[in-house]
Amino acid sequence: MNPYISITSQLNNSTTQQLPTGRFAPSPSGRMHLGNIYTALLSWLSVKSRDGKWILRIEDLDPQRSKMEHALMIEDDLKWLGLEWDEGGLENYGPNGPYIQSLRHNLYEEALEKLKASGLCYPCKCTRADILASQAPHESDGRVVYKGTCRPDVIPSSYKEVPGAAVRLAVTDEEITFVDRICGPQTVNLARHCGDFIVRRGDGAWSYQLAVVVDDALMGVTEVMRGDDLLLSAAQQIYLYRLLGYVPPEFAHVPLVCNEEGRRLSKRDKSLSMEYLRQHYTPEEVIGMAAHRAGLIPSPHSVSLQELIQSYM
Repeated sequence: MNPYISITSQLNNSTTQQLPTGRFAPSPSGRMHLGNIYTALLSWLSVKSRDGKWILRIEDLDPQRSKMEHALMIEDDLKWLGLEWDEGGLENYGPNGPYIQSLRHNLYEEALEKLKASGLCYPCKCTRADILASQAPHESDGRVVYKGTCRPDVIPSSYKEVPGAAVRLAVTDEEITFVDRICGPQTVNLARHCGDFIVRRGDGAWSYQLAVVVDDALMGVTEVMRGDDLLLSAAQQIYLYRLLGYVPPEFAHVPLVCNEEGRRLSKRDKSLSMEYLRQHYTPEEVIGMAAHRAGLIPSPHSVSLQELIQSYM
């Protein structure tokens, strides 16, 4: 049995009554591959099968890796596949723009000031090497758990600026629970699983956690579909949603697509990159490959998006 076959039924059993709004939020750090298309397709089908709205957001927070030519290729690849979006993209079409993260700094700044006012933020000069050196090798199953080295003795406390320091957010020792539409019920204690986490880096760059919460909330996103490597991030983001006064979306974390060696796909897997796929296959064939990986069709044959929508409903 295909290990992804249960995705379809679980997504269709969602109890959300509001008109669904989903999003695809790629990082323009290289050409997309089949794994990206797999996630984009499932997100698109989930909302389009219920007459919902699909947003394309360009997540270019990392200026060293993000390039405009990659963003243009992402848009071109999506259009070639027929995965059209209703809002967003490089043209920033829609009422909740801009849809490019590098143009949304003022919105992240407003959110950060609100977090600072809560008394839960503090400056931190610890490096990743410092944090790794402070924990035993077996701790956190490979995750980096911050031990609170720079944390004030009393929380909440007033924030004091320190040049070059990151801004870290204190977490509470409580359980955050949610039901993922794919992975089922989740319970996470942020104090044990990740510790206080960064919302703005020492070089001024915004953290993924803060930016994605602000963006999804202000863009009216009701469901977030992404790879299950980001499952722990959902708890951190729910914590931020609560502090900022936003309503969290539904989460659906899908299994990652792996290559023949069993490793998750990356932009280095050229045979499954969009450059290779467009040279050797039709859009319907590529959609069929992704749909088969998701268990939507029994074999990787050519299939149209409209056919998939009809079977998905």
